[in-house]
Amino acid sequence: MKVQRKMMSITLFAMVALSVAACGSNGQPPAPEMTRQVEDISTAKQTSYASLYQKSVFLGDSITEGLSYHDVLKEENVLAGAGKTAEFALEDLDELVKRKPEHIFIQLGSDDILWPTDHPKEYSLSYYAQLIGRIKERLPEASITILSVTPVTEKAEKAEPRYQNIDDYNKGLKELASKVQVGYIDVSSIVDDHPEMYDADGIHFQAKFYPILLDYIKDELGRKKSAK
Repeated sequence: MKVQRKMMSITLFAMVALSVAACGSNGQPPAPEMTRQVEDISTAKQTSYASLYQKSVFLGDSITEGLSYHDVLKEENVLAGAGKTAEFALEDLDELVKRKPEHIFIQLGSDDILWPTDHPKEYSLSYYAQLIGRIKERLPEASITILSVTPVTEKAEKAEPRYQNIDDYNKGLKELASKVQVGYIDVSSIVDDHPEMYDADGIHFQAKFYPILLDYIKDELGRKKSAK
């Protein structure tokens, strides 16, 4: 199942890359072969996170896909794939509704900022708003939280200058979250504190990044709840 899913993700990413090339722009460097590091995540921790997020679904791109790829969360709790954008994520709505999550975490944008259009940020955020609106219509009881786009290494940024727009894109996400009244969590500090967790391409992450991410999300939700 995982091999099939991975092949489907790679195919989708290749289609996006070809679309970008056809428009005369450089696409996002393809996701590397993520190296499994099972030894970094104990069975006990896997069980703990699976239980903690058993009523949640993480919707996103290849960054988010690492949650299930590295067996930190079960596949039914992750709806993500390489090359996924806010526009493409609209196609996942029926599947998301079938899973009936109580909490939805959306982490999109890494591919959106590379989209070959004159105003990729505005283009992406318009679809992001549509996505959230449709989720609210079909899953009115679900809680929605936007997660910021994770930063990349300096080397990756030099290779693809459009990654310099990540901070600005995240500002747009925060404003959107406020406008449509959903949660927002900036996860950038995790990466800043643990630069050794990057994968070889300086964009994706090793397995040990994901438990820290889930712990951070849990703590932020708790803090926000206490602050109310």
